[in-house]
Amino acid sequence: MFLDYAILVLYALGMVGIAVYTRHRSSSVNDFLLAGKKGLNGWMTAFAYGTTYFSAVIFIGYAGKFGAQYGLASVWIGIGNAIIGSLFAWLVLAKRTKKMTVRLQAKTMPEFFEKRYDSRSIKLVSAIIIFVFLIPYSASVYNGLSSLFGIVFNIPGWVVMVVLAALTALYLFFGGYFATALSDFIQGIIMLIGVVAMVFCFMNHANVNWDLSALTSSEELGWFTFSSSHTGLYGNTASLISLILLTSFGVWALPQTIHKYYAVRDDKAIMQGTVVSTLFALIIGFGAYFTGALSAFFPSVANVGADNVIPEMLKIVIPTGLIGVIAVLILSASMSTLSSVSLASASVVAVDLYKGKINPQASDKKVNVTMKVLSLVFVAVSVILAVLNEQFKVAAIAYLMGLSWGVLAGCFMGPYVLGLLWKKVTKPAVWASIIGTLCLTVGLIFVFGYDKNAWDCTLGVALKSGVECSPMIGVICMAYSLLVTFIVSLCTKPPQAETVLAAFEENTQEEEV
Repeated sequence: MFLDYAILVLYALGMVGIAVYTRHRSSSVNDFLLAGKKGLNGWMTAFAYGTTYFSAVIFIGYAGKFGAQYGLASVWIGIGNAIIGSLFAWLVLAKRTKKMTVRLQAKTMPEFFEKRYDSRSIKLVSAIIIFVFLIPYSASVYNGLSSLFGIVFNIPGWVVMVVLAALTALYLFFGGYFATALSDFIQGIIMLIGVVAMVFCFMNHANVNWDLSALTSSEELGWFTFSSSHTGLYGNTASLISLILLTSFGVWALPQTIHKYYAVRDDKAIMQGTVVSTLFALIIGFGAYFTGALSAFFPSVANVGADNVIPEMLKIVIPTGLIGVIAVLILSASMSTLSSVSLASASVVAVDLYKGKINPQASDKKVNVTMKVLSLVFVAVSVILAVLNEQFKVAAIAYLMGLSWGVLAGCFMGPYVLGLLWKKVTKPAVWASIIGTLCLTVGLIFVFGYDKNAWDCTLGVALKSGVECSPMIGVICMAYSLLVTFIVSLCTKPPQAETVLAAFEENTQEEEV
């Protein structure tokens, strides 16, 4: 185990080195949020996008839970993430987001909403929603790492969370988005190597039969057909499809992934990022869920709990020395996600609430310092929530992530995606999406009721084992957002011509700047 611990220590020292190297790269708000005026090249942006997309939640929570539940059919989640969540997302959103945010001079999603729809109230409300609902997602990442290190290294979960939080806060505080992107690039390389090594080790283990036909002929789900032996409102077929849609379309409207388009350098970098991020997502997503599916060959992990399936399998399969690399793989995925989430949350409070509402005359330096301090606050709050969640077992990892993604994507899917593509989206339509999604989420959890076929959405059941209902809730909310934004926009007064002109018309001089 000495070699494994040495690898972890070297990784931690590397993150400290990045903090030291980038300490002078965040002297202004623009530097801290967008890595300076030039932005980042396609490779760094793509790795930043991919490592933010995939975290310990995917490897520990989702791959363990749904890989074991659906067998090889679960790899469709990873394929969907690559095609819909990366390729289509970059093709549809990246160039449009970059150009429109340059025209509007928007640094955050709430600021984009304010200038796109000429509404400071939308900016305020969206900033609050982002900050509140990114906290449970961040906590789920901490809990995923806690499960891994607790089982494989026998390290108490709270120790792992505190050390991880300290490292993340360190390089984020000193280097801002440039430090995050640089660490993401290094961490992305580690993730690719680690996933390939992990799959290779599993496929060469004595328990695993290279004839995978047993995993493709499940009574519940077939490999290609999605055939299901369940009937009723929410059988396994609907469950799997809802997971594909939530995890693939959800990133189209999450502030921490959309932020990557703001800071990409130019059209050439966008094309690079499209290709690289798609390949990255395909390798990582397929590898994670494929590994989870192989749990069928390990009967000893059948009753360890969804959050412990992957850690227990790693403990059985991965040899000493390589387990340190795999741990760094999951650690890398998680730290990149945490830094992006913290940056997104701190920026909406500092730029959109503090500068935008509380102290409009605040200097750039003051806003920058406020943003750095808030990054530390967000990390601390997330750790506290994660420790409490681990202590009292309030909710499973997959449930926390699904709820967070569902609410955020539901609130912003229509206003953001349609707002980029369609000039006629109106302010009342945005309010209908945001308020309606919040009410719909509460209604589905509290009112929808309980069904014996696993639609476990009553409050008591959801808090204990709600991993089944949160993906479907998120999908319903995203569909509602797109539909209500479109319908209400058609039925309400068109936006003012000046607002539309500022967002859509080409302004060559401004874009050159």
